[in-house]
Amino acid sequence: MPRSTIKSQALADFVAKCTEIQDPPPDTRSEHWIMYFEGSLNHDGAGTGVLFIAPKGEQLKYVLQLLFKATNNAAEYEALIHGLRIAVTLSIKRLLAYGDSKVVIQQVNKDWECIKEKMDAYCREIRKLETKFYGLEFHHVPRDDNVAADALSKLGSKSSIIPPGVFVQALSSPMVKMEEEPPTKPDLVPATG
Repeated sequence: MPRSTIKSQALADFVAKCTEIQDPPPDTRSEHWIMYFEGSLNHDGAGTGVLFIAPKGEQLKYVLQLLFKATNNAAEYEALIHGLRIAVTLSIKRLLAYGDSKVVIQQVNKDWECIKEKMDAYCREIRKLETKFYGLEFHHVPRDDNVAADALSKLGSKSSIIPPGVFVQALSSPMVKMEEEPPTKPDLVPATG
């Protein structure tokens, strides 16, 4: 068996074990769904992982393969937006979202400003999605409390074997559109004569 197949299968087995043991945080509210999200970037590519835990404990697992060049923060935002869009399609109205990117959580909670244009575009998309929920909260968790979403994101970034029961999708371009910058006009220089 090729070495890469063995590594892929080991990662798939790890995901299966981790998502089985992912417990919701202790402050969960019975009517709220819980979502863990994570973006992963490595030399093989970029991917995201999203884990939903229903109020009664059922789990839904999603992998998104990013087939475009992305930064770490962009991968985190792609994971969050992907998860929120899934929640909307599932008619989830109350959601507690947990991620281990302090930058993303602080920006979506409006504690930090989005100073880069692309991050601002991601924040605007999240603001649009927020209107689809009755209750939506974003919380930062330590990386050790986000193991299942992290393992799922690594499946997407390495194009690994996806275990049964995990939904997978490939994305060829970012979920947000960048606004076109107006062309710069040349400086007008007075004629001398």
